[in-house]
Amino acid sequence: MRNTTLCHIERGGKYLMMHRVKKNVDENKDKWVGIGGKFQEGESPEDCLLREVREETGLSLRSWQFRGIVTFVSDEWGTEYMHLFTSDDFEGEVRTDCDEGQLEWIGKRELLEKPIWEGDKIFLRLLEEDAPFFSLKLRYVGDRLVEAVLDGKEILRL
Repeated sequence: MRNTTLCHIERGGKYLMMHRVKKNVDENKDKWVGIGGKFQEGESPEDCLLREVREETGLSLRSWQFRGIVTFVSDEWGTEYMHLFTSDDFEGEVRTDCDEGQLEWIGKRELLEKPIWEGDKIFLRLLEEDAPFFSLKLRYVGDRLVEAVLDGKEILRL
């Protein structure tokens, strides 16, 4: 099981997203994802959040909001506990040379038309609705979402 962070950094109705196109072996290959990564030994969710945002984007967050926990269960990649954050308060300039993908500001509606994980649409909706802190479990078989459970209540089963 892995612990990760993911941050949706917002500016002017857009999220800063990463198009994961640079690694050959990448569970997110060719998908658009928020900014984040794996915890290092001894890190808290906030430590990991701040480090990953700085490393991947060059930005420094001044404030952020811890929005929820997303449990990804995959038959190919194992289980991941993703600590989901948002921020619209940052300083610095977005770097142009990220080794994991291409960074781009994407409109929130436009994002839903890009290649993203199907379950991401669920938590993106929760973020837009300003839902209180939530726990979302997403189970995948390959790239196919087969189960979604929000705060202990099943909302999708295929």
